[in-house]
Amino acid sequence: MSEGIAEATATAAAASASGGGWRRATGVAGVAIGVLATGAAAGVAIERMTVGRGMRKKARLALDSAGPYGALRGTPGKAYADDGTELYYEADDVDPAPTPERRRRLFGRRAPAPVTVVFSHGYCLNQDSWHFQRAALRGVVRTVHWDQRSHGRSARGAAQVERGEPVTIEQLGRDLKAVIDAAAPEGPLVLVGHSMGGMTVMALADQYPELIRERVVGVALVGTSSGRLGEVNFGLPVAGVNAVRRVLPGVLKALGQRAELVERGRRATADLFAGVIKRYSFASRDVDPAVARFAERMIEGTPIDVVAEYYPAFNDHDKTEALAHFAGLPVLVLAGVDDLVTPSEHSEAIAGLLPDAELVLVPDAGHLVMLEHPEAVTDRLADLLVRAGAVPAGATVGRYGSSSTAQPG
Repeated sequence: MSEGIAEATATAAAASASGGGWRRATGVAGVAIGVLATGAAAGVAIERMTVGRGMRKKARLALDSAGPYGALRGTPGKAYADDGTELYYEADDVDPAPTPERRRRLFGRRAPAPVTVVFSHGYCLNQDSWHFQRAALRGVVRTVHWDQRSHGRSARGAAQVERGEPVTIEQLGRDLKAVIDAAAPEGPLVLVGHSMGGMTVMALADQYPELIRERVVGVALVGTSSGRLGEVNFGLPVAGVNAVRRVLPGVLKALGQRAELVERGRRATADLFAGVIKRYSFASRDVDPAVARFAERMIEGTPIDVVAEYYPAFNDHDKTEALAHFAGLPVLVLAGVDDLVTPSEHSEAIAGLLPDAELVLVPDAGHLVMLEHPEAVTDRLADLLVRAGAVPAGATVGRYGSSSTAQPG
């Protein structure tokens, strides 16, 4: 099946090269888009659907209206990247949230700024992917959640739209610095990143080592990699992976240039997307359907031209040397054992370079481990915050539920 999808991807590439056949290729392209949207540059075998399309559509609509995930909102703010891109963030302050002026009145001139935990999300997701952890930490510690450029509520990357420049992980590191400057200009920081968000944290450390040295008191790297992503096989045979990699750059470029047409095909193949997304996002069988649909909505919300412009950055990503800036800090490295997108071996490699880091491999978990097993991720994150001095020992995080019982925090 994987070889068949590789062949289909090649067909889409041929259609784009000839300038015709786009309506016929749209459904085929949707397969590639769905895979890419979960970070996987290859195909996947999809189980045959046994329920009618109309019924499945009604089920999706019901989940959209009933699912509570992604409904948490904080105090909004805007930061501006070095190319002028508007970056959207939200802050959840500890209640009551003292302003700098009130802190000075309460504690004097040397009033300490609160610890701020900054969450960076992954490729084709948005800040709501941290829903469970955000719910659990509300009222316990100050948090900032932001949308990466061209994702969620942030604006499209100015350098990409206006000058056609490629997205780079280095740019994302500078974007994170802009968000920190705007949302947490003073006080200690704990940096949390999932997948591409973890790479963003590494890029920040690479370019601003003094910030890490002077202000960062803890780091959590979840389901991420410091490099060598070009070697990931996404659970596929070597032949299938190699075939897809040969044609993928051309296909993506062509699809990005015909975004409107491709998006129509993407909607038409929603059932196929659902299977692909579940395969590459989760490993356990009992994930709440509302959580699976929540992940699907986030990924569906990322335009195909954004998917296309980001993809090349991952093969270029190598921030292994930047990990040295985290030496001596409390560090959590966590991954799902069955992650097909950033395999757990990549987390093991990161932990191997940071001997003092806590390495946690969550069994029966895939790439979106923070949604699939939120209790495991939140527990380890809470422990990191205690070790970092961000919260007192014995502090109780709020209800965070689990993806199998749909108990939101």
